[in-house]
Amino acid sequence: MTNETIIEELNTLLRGTYMGIRSLEHYIQAVENDELKNNFQSMQQDIKLNAQKIAERIQNLGGVPADDEGVSGSMHSFMHKIMLPNDSRKIIEDALKGVDNYGVQYSEELVKGDLDPTSKQIVEEVIDNNRRHVEHLRHLLH
Repeated sequence: MTNETIIEELNTLLRGTYMGIRSLEHYIQAVENDELKNNFQSMQQDIKLNAQKIAERIQNLGGVPADDEGVSGSMHSFMHKIMLPNDSRKIIEDALKGVDNYGVQYSEELVKGDLDPTSKQIVEEVIDNNRRHVEHLRHLLH
């Protein structure tokens, strides 16, 4: 495995992380409940820290980190904002689905790929953080 391959994998994860940050921004703008807004803001801060860790690892490997979600991510973000539900419960369900599908399951697929031990550890920390967000969102639904 080469640094180039690792950088490519990490940049894929980083672009997905930026999509998560953008999705949370949509939720923050859409909800009126201050407690729920605070929950989303806290999650967004965690995810921004994840993005920072991934970007630093890419730099340490000699690469240039992505600085946004990419073209396909940008189109996804636009559609997400248009399709966003109005109801707080549905917003939480949408967030839960997104974090679980992309932040956990898709990211787990990346870990199975070509990563060195240090990069793999960072990605696993990011996934564990996303799992905590999934559990928190599930708790908010009950």
